[in-house]
Amino acid sequence: MGKKVKKEVEPPPKDVFDPLAIESKKAETAVLMLQSPEEEILAKSCDALYKFALKGDENKITLLGFGAVESLSKLISHEDKIVRRNATMVCGIMAAHGEVRRLMQTLDLIPPLITRLAPEEEVVIHEFASLCLAHMANDYTGKARIFEANGLEHLIRLLSSPDPDVKKNSVECIYLLAQDFQSRSAVCDQNAIPPLLELLKSDYPVIQQLSLKALGSISCEVECRLPLKENQALDYLLKILEAKELNDLHVEALLIIANCLEDADTVQLLQQSGGLKKILTFAETSTLPDLQKNAAKAIAKSAHNAENRKFFHEQEVEKTLVELLGSDNNGVKVAALQAISVLCAHVASKEAFSKNGILQIINLLNKDNGEVQEAAVFALANLTTGCPNNASALVEADGIDALVNLLTGKREEVIANTCTVLINMAAQESLRLAMHSHGVMQALVATLQSASNLVLRKALLTAASLGCDADARTEFRNAEGLVHLVKHLSSNHDEVRRNACWAIAVFANDEVTASELYRLGAFDILQRMNLSTSRANTFSELAENKMLDNNLSLKYNQKGHLSYSNLIKDGFYDHGRLKAGAKLPSLEDLSKQMVNQSRAVLLVNTKLPEMPTPSPPPPVEEKPEPNHGRSPSSHSRSASREKGGNIPSPVEDKQDVPVGRSPSLSRSGPKEKSSSKLKSKVKKEEEKMKEEDEIPPAKTQEEAAPQITQWFSPFDQDLADYISEVTRTILPLPHPREQVVALAQFVAGKMGGPIAKDRLHEFSWELHVGEIKYELKSNVVPIGKIKKGIFYHRALLFKAISDRIGLVCSLTRGDYGRAWNEVKLLDDSIRAGTKAAPETYIVDLMYQPGRLMKHGSLEADYYQHI
Repeated sequence: MGKKVKKEVEPPPKDVFDPLAIESKKAETAVLMLQSPEEEILAKSCDALYKFALKGDENKITLLGFGAVESLSKLISHEDKIVRRNATMVCGIMAAHGEVRRLMQTLDLIPPLITRLAPEEEVVIHEFASLCLAHMANDYTGKARIFEANGLEHLIRLLSSPDPDVKKNSVECIYLLAQDFQSRSAVCDQNAIPPLLELLKSDYPVIQQLSLKALGSISCEVECRLPLKENQALDYLLKILEAKELNDLHVEALLIIANCLEDADTVQLLQQSGGLKKILTFAETSTLPDLQKNAAKAIAKSAHNAENRKFFHEQEVEKTLVELLGSDNNGVKVAALQAISVLCAHVASKEAFSKNGILQIINLLNKDNGEVQEAAVFALANLTTGCPNNASALVEADGIDALVNLLTGKREEVIANTCTVLINMAAQESLRLAMHSHGVMQALVATLQSASNLVLRKALLTAASLGCDADARTEFRNAEGLVHLVKHLSSNHDEVRRNACWAIAVFANDEVTASELYRLGAFDILQRMNLSTSRANTFSELAENKMLDNNLSLKYNQKGHLSYSNLIKDGFYDHGRLKAGAKLPSLEDLSKQMVNQSRAVLLVNTKLPEMPTPSPPPPVEEKPEPNHGRSPSSHSRSASREKGGNIPSPVEDKQDVPVGRSPSLSRSGPKEKSSSKLKSKVKKEEEKMKEEDEIPPAKTQEEAAPQITQWFSPFDQDLADYISEVTRTILPLPHPREQVVALAQFVAGKMGGPIAKDRLHEFSWELHVGEIKYELKSNVVPIGKIKKGIFYHRALLFKAISDRIGLVCSLTRGDYGRAWNEVKLLDDSIRAGTKAAPETYIVDLMYQPGRLMKHGSLEADYYQHI
């Protein structure tokens, strides 16, 4: 046997690396190791990074800076199960930080995370992948991406997972997704309601709360409430409310019930099961603000049903809601106010709130919270609608100032609802007067400058409601509010424009305001509007007619006709026809024009100008001056001039005429001419003596104070005498026909008498009127001054006198100086007591004064036309 030879051991291959246990104390090194091709190193690095990130947000930011997210985004789809699991765990933890989530969205990490929710993956991967998605769903872009990537289907499936953490993360993500209306419908379509209701039986309160929150969001959609009812969700919720140990779930449960109560079927079902009583009990007894808020919301939702409103009133819900108004929580106040607004549909409830509720609500108007203000004023709007007692109670509680202050706020809804309250209050005259004393019209002027159509619509209606009183119109006019009314006539918003027309129609109810509106261009805009097929409306026509009816000078100028109801008053003037597009000048402007060849403006005015009340001169400190040989009397007269006044003589006292008065005031008749000349002569002699006695000191231009004069319409003494004579002689006549005939003869007699048709061209009335214009040095001629008048002079005088004595007639202007009056009279042949319609007659004032021609007859036609 040969000798044994020792076998040599073969050396290991040179290309094989011996296993090396690597230990690192730096996170940066672990992040670098994520680039390794070895699964073991990747798994250990991810595990180390998970523990590091779990310690706090600072570590998450550190890893973000080292570029860990980019590497992890690739590893969550790694082939190795352990690497994939550990990488998903790190992503789930790091996604809690906002900056990390933004980078994950940039890297589009959501689709691979949803893939990790597949059934074949480990439960741990499900847990952290769903956790990461729940964090990503906090942002709107994350929600949208999860929905687009069909993540809902996988999340709903995981609601039945045996692992509570997976359930918790999945239901939280669904809750966040359900806050978007698009996802809510998808949740219902994918039958998520049964598993969500099943989670209410969970042993973990956080899962129960998240499930209730998700159901609360889903129940906002109408189509989602039907599956809730079909799956007996109300039974689940009522059981939760009955269980005192589940009081931490009562808030969310009440919110879902409140949402479901928007459906009439659910309301009826809840009433039958006694649920409404339980809700009311929660509102009365609970001290938790969120629970009170949701209970009040549930009451508001269910109170849309008339039977429920009656039920709540019987349970004295008004007291409970008023008590909730005293809560320190603004959300509770808003919910209670909303419930009050709905309950106002029940008349008995509305009256019940007038005792204590209105005062409480007024106090809330002064709160800084905009939502509370809005809810409070909306409640007041409903409380005062159709309830005068509540409107009066609001005034008694000193609520006007608070409402006026709200008109100058910034919230559109608050201002709009405030206007509604004011409109409701304006239905009572006593309340309107109370509001005017608090400056409501001036506040409305500021509100009418808003850029919001909602505010303007309401503000214009409010102005129309409050403008029924003359004092209110004056205040509004002085505050330059008419400018804004006219401006809104040109609005492109139909309702704003329509309401502006209505306001114009109300404010044009007096002559002064109607004239100012015409000056501001309202009439021109209304005319154009009424010619438009798209902009014309009933209110625009009403506004135009109102402006004309309260500015008869304008109406006669534009329409050439005054109806029986249009009574001529002092200040009326007939300018004649205007050229197309021209505006009617005011009487004051016409009076200041130089005398020209234009047609005389006929004026009707028997009103004496108001004498201004003289104010005592301010005391002036007298300075001693040397007497240069003047007499004491001359010295006192000189001193009086230096103080700005003259010592009038008795003759001068009688000759004082108000400033701006027409020269015609001093020419009242022939009898006064001699006396006026004598007075004038005496006055001139006295002034001459004063000038010879002393020389007044010259005043510089700076020392001379400007004299402010007030213009008055010329007084027509002749017309006043006519009216007095007619009242004394014609008015006592027993029959209207006799009065018409007598007045026609009277008018004709004062204006030149009857004129034969063939001699009309010889009637020199033009020269006569021209002489009056020259005498008055004005184009405005009082109608009583004219002693030679033709058709349109006589017709105007007839109408002016008829309106003063109550004799009804109209005035119509024709062509070529023609004008006529129509009267309605019963036929003398009709027996007394017989019902018959009066006939219309044209009154002859020219050819045979007093002749009555039937309307439409040949002789009437000859009278009206050449």
